[in-house]
Formats: sequence, structure tokens, C-alpha cells
Amino acid sequence: MSMEKGSSVSITDQPKPAAMSRSEWILLALLIASIFVNYIDRGNLSIAAPLMQKDLHLSPVQIGLLLSGFFWSYAVLQLIGFSGWLSDVLPVGFVLAGGFVIWSLATFSTGLLSSFAALYAARMLLGAGESLAYPCYSRVFASDFAQHHRGRANALLDAGSKLGPAVGSLLGGVLLVTAGWRWFFILLGVVALVWLIPWLKYMPHSYAKRPCHTRPAHILSLLRRRSAWGTFLGHFCGNYFWFFLLTWLPTYLVNERQFSIQRMTVINSAALFITAAGTVTAGFVSDRVIARGAPLGTVRRTVVVSGLICSSVILAVAFLPGTVAAIALLFFSCLAFGAYTSNHWAITQTLAGARMAGRWTSIQNGIGNLSGVAAPLVAGYAVEATGTSKAAFVVSAIIVLVGAVMWGVVVGPISEVDWSPDSR
Repeated sequence: MSMEKGSSVSITDQPKPAAMSRSEWILLALLIASIFVNYIDRGNLSIAAPLMQKDLHLSPVQIGLLLSGFFWSYAVLQLIGFSGWLSDVLPVGFVLAGGFVIWSLATFSTGLLSSFAALYAARMLLGAGESLAYPCYSRVFASDFAQHHRGRANALLDAGSKLGPAVGSLLGGVLLVTAGWRWFFILLGVVALVWLIPWLKYMPHSYAKRPCHTRPAHILSLLRRRSAWGTFLGHFCGNYFWFFLLTWLPTYLVNERQFSIQRMTVINSAALFITAAGTVTAGFVSDRVIARGAPLGTVRRTVVVSGLICSSVILAVAFLPGTVAAIALLFFSCLAFGAYTSNHWAITQTLAGARMAGRWTSIQNGIGNLSGVAAPLVAGYAVEATGTSKAAFVVSAIIVLVGAVMWGVVVGPISEVDWSPDSR
């Protein structure tokens, strides 16, 4: 290995990067715990929906509206930048703690309510509280984690977001059977607040003393980019599949496959665990392939597009009469979707570069989460109009294929965009 002239120290003699400190590991463990609770709380209604629908005499459309209510406040507050602004200008530890309290109280109150309007308001409040989570996570990583530690921190946090619904579904099924749906929400809301005890002790107090503001010209330049809209709409389509699984799959398994609550929670949890396994595996394999010299853009795009195309086999789940075959295809579609999620954010980060990664990601995530409004609503209307979920599965398969077109065709060359004023 060559050395600079006059140097007597080789690269191998240079000090290795320091390992993650104890404070970083404590912060990361608490953030992973918070995202577990985050995703359990946003998905708890879908697990309890079959029992709530019967007890409160709710129609399929009303269930769909309740499932989508969370995403209105969650997506809009991120899309307009309010949640990110709070995490920048105020001490981030207190902002995350405040959001955690809001969404935990929303979960708790759901167990006390009976009217559709009150339940809908609670779901909106849940979305408002949880909208603060991801901006705060990014703020903590940027301020309190070394650059060479952020990759593993983000990876572990993302794994938590996939495993949270799986664990929540499994444990939620036990609570629903033993305590009923009202105590299910009450206990989740109360127990979650225990997280605040260690968080208030170890939380960071960092905040941006001079918050950065992106110039309007840069935003207009972003919105004029074909690739930007490819990622925005591609993310919406991919998220549609994810939110369809999270919000409607449990009801489908109970009402149309005639599964018991216990069996539904096992299948639902297994599907989510398989999605997480697909994410980790595809991410590891794609990075290894790129490290061996394969073109970065080709690898990322191939994994994303093929993952979405293979996810569309979920269409067959609603039409196959055999339970074993249907569940096998459900698991395969979840595995494929996990492969997609392993690489799509990497494409966005490459396109945006350091200069615009935050704003591009914010807009993409806001638009992508609007699918959380659409997916349960479309499913609810489809079931009420036809009496089955077949049409809802058809729509989900079509949308996921449109997403493959967005990432494969509309998104242009995967290289950093030129943000200079003279660029087109």
C-alpha cells in the first residue's frame, strides 16, 4: 500500500474509529424501545378492530375511517414541516418526550371511548404525537452520534419499526382474549409511559441554535425534478402495500378466512417478522454486491423494482380457496416487500446528496404516508360495496406495480442531483 512522501506511518497504523460509547448505546436502546411502542400503538387498532366492530356496531367504512384517521395528522404535520421544525428549535429530548406522552394518552383514552367521533379524534391525536418521532430520531443521530456510528444506529432503529408491529400483534392477541379490547388499549397506554423514566434521565438536550432553512429556489428545483416525483409517488405506492397489511390484514383473516383471534395474531406477526427478515437480508446482500464492484444504481434499482413486482402476488391471497397456499403467498409477498424497503431510501439519499437529503426525505415521507389514509379507506369501501376484500387486494396489487414503474422508469439515473442555479 502506498504512502505519502516523507510519511513513515502506514494507513494500517492509523488509529481505528472508536467503538460506540456507553451513552450512545443507552440512547439507541431507548430510541429502539420508543419505536417499538410507536409502531405497536399505531397498529393496535387493526388488531382490535374485529372485536370493536362487533361491540360498537361499526360499519366497514367506519373502521376504514378510524384506521386512516391516524395518517391525516401524522402525514400532514410532517409534510408541512411543523414536526421537523419543533425538533430543530427546541431541546430534542423534551420534544420526543412530549410526543410520547401525547400518543400514549391517545392510546389510553381509546379504551374509554365508545362514539365514532371520539375514537376518530383519538386516532388523530395519536398521529399528531407520533409525527414528532422520526424528526427527533434524525436530530438525535445527527447531534449525539458519531458519523461512523449512524449507519448501524439507523439500521437497528428500522428493524425495530418492522418488529414492533409483529410483537404487538402477538402480545396484543393475548391481551384481547384475556382482558378485552378496552383493557388492551388502557394497559398499552399506561405501561408505555414507564419508558419516560429512563428517557428523562439519559435523554440528550441538544437543539439547533441556528436552524437551517432551505432556500425556496432549491425547493422549487426539487419539485421540478422528474426523479423527485418518481420517488414521491413510488414511496406512496410502496407504503400503500405496507399500510394495507398493517391496517386490514387482521380483519380479513378473522372475517373472511374465519381465523380465531389467536390464530390471526400468529399469522399477522409471522408476516411482519418475515418482512423484517427480508429487509435485513436484502440490505446485507445488496451492500455486499455493491462492495464487490457492481454498479450502485443498478443494484439499488433492481432490488427495489423486483421487490415491488414480487409483492404483487398478494393478489392471489384473496382468491385462493386453500388456506395453506394463500398464507404461503402472503409470506412470500411480505419477504419481497422487505427487499424493497431495504434499498428505496438509499436511492433517495444518493439523488438528494447532503445538501437536500433532509427536505427531499421530508416531502417524500409526507406524501408516502398519505397512503395510510387511502389504503384502509379503499379497503373499507370495497368490502362494504362487494361483501369481500377481493377488490381491495386487487387495488393493492395494481398500486404496488405502479410503484415499480415509478422507481424503475420515472426515477432517472441514480446519481447526485446538481443543485446549482444553472442546472435544469
